[in-house]
Amino acid sequence: MSQAVIANLVAELGPVWQARHEAELCDRPRRRSVGAGAKYKLVFVDRLLAMLVHLRHGVTHDVLACWFGVDRSTVTRAVGEIRPLLAEHGCRIAPGLRLRALADVIAHLGATGQTGIIDATEIRVRRPAANRPGRNRFVSGKSRMNAMKALVVTDDHGRVLFCGEVRAGSVADITQARDAGLVDLLANTIHLKILADAGYQGLGAQTCGQVVTPPRKRRGKHLEHLQWLMAHHEQARFAHSSRRMPVEHGIAHLKNWRTLARHHSRRDHLPDTIRAVAALLSDQQLAHTIQLLTLPAGRAA
Repeated sequence: MSQAVIANLVAELGPVWQARHEAELCDRPRRRSVGAGAKYKLVFVDRLLAMLVHLRHGVTHDVLACWFGVDRSTVTRAVGEIRPLLAEHGCRIAPGLRLRALADVIAHLGATGQTGIIDATEIRVRRPAANRPGRNRFVSGKSRMNAMKALVVTDDHGRVLFCGEVRAGSVADITQARDAGLVDLLANTIHLKILADAGYQGLGAQTCGQVVTPPRKRRGKHLEHLQWLMAHHEQARFAHSSRRMPVEHGIAHLKNWRTLARHHSRRDHLPDTIRAVAALLSDQQLAHTIQLLTLPAGRAA
């Protein structure tokens, strides 16, 4: 990440962290005045940098504690404080405009007339301990591993607009989209197109054709008809998958962050981690786009 992106994060999140810290000190009963007692060994900038290194490279808390010269519990507390701030930050798609929920994404796509692309990505997690109820709930039927899946929405350029609504790996993609309220959100829009893969077949009828999925396979009675139908079917599916390619690129950029390649921490921290990575990736993508637009024509080419 560039220095400009990190500086913007410090400027935007620093006052929020300070306000929450002061509110926490004032809410609980105290025997000493506010500001007394031990001081934090890590200032906010160091806490933010420790969180960024942890998300980007998957560095453990023990290693971060050695780098910053503090105890491991200090790093763990810092990560626990910064992770929710980044998760609530939302995906930045324009200066001063952030999308924090799926409803914001649908409203933005409907207002701008853009085409959205939706898909689900699985992240490998730790298997629950033996003899615990619901141990097989995280086993994915597709990858046959313990995973949790997140709903990803990008535009037709591959920019991440939303990443969240995390569910267990055994939940079907279409069930995840329905639980996220996608059908109800599309009921208030007109002429909005969202491209999806075959795992979402059935949403098109529920959304008046706003969710576009690849065509179903048809069968003919005669051999010449069957050959023509098969060729037409494969051509249509190839064209649809080519239009959906940007969402695969967006998911690949998310998985470049080491903490999402395989999640080694607690499973209940994964939703905030995914949203935090999506917010940081959107900041990075927007900064790169602005940099390209500001370059002279010769250097940009």
